[in-house]
Amino acid sequence: MAAQVASGMAFLELQNYIHRDLAARNVLVGENNLCKIADFGLARVFMKENENVYEAREGTKFPVKWTAPEAIHDNKFTIKSDVWSFGVLLYEIMTFGQMPYPAMTNYQVVQRIPQGYRMQCPPHCPKVMYDIMMDCWKENEQDRPTFETLQWRLEDYFDLDVTSYDDASRY
Repeated sequence: MAAQVASGMAFLELQNYIHRDLAARNVLVGENNLCKIADFGLARVFMKENENVYEAREGTKFPVKWTAPEAIHDNKFTIKSDVWSFGVLLYEIMTFGQMPYPAMTNYQVVQRIPQGYRMQCPPHCPKVMYDIMMDCWKENEQDRPTFETLQWRLEDYFDLDVTSYDDASRY
């Protein structure tokens, strides 16, 4: 599922789209667990070359727990702010739909993220997946991976042979 969403977002990235509301609630899952990204109500397309930042109007409401710090504080959305949201979506997948930042209010999230706070690794989450989440949540948006990179990292992870796992003896 994660690799499929990354693939869809990589396509949007190539088309100069930003979604601005990437979350599990906006991913449709069909037969054979085929995933499609939905709800483009907040999406924006960049028509000019070298234009890649959308500045939201003051007072625009957005889902705080999925929104990148630069979007919350400066109203600036880019494909890299979608990458931040993708990290939160991975958390949702790994917790089977649990609310991100459990036990924290939106206000607390807004206050703590700029101080370096990041969600802890969910129980039973492979280190590789948590490392990807942490890459998505880098403070400097330019340090976050592209969706193409996320897609191949996830595809490589899921293509691993079971015998290559550290704890393969359990299987």
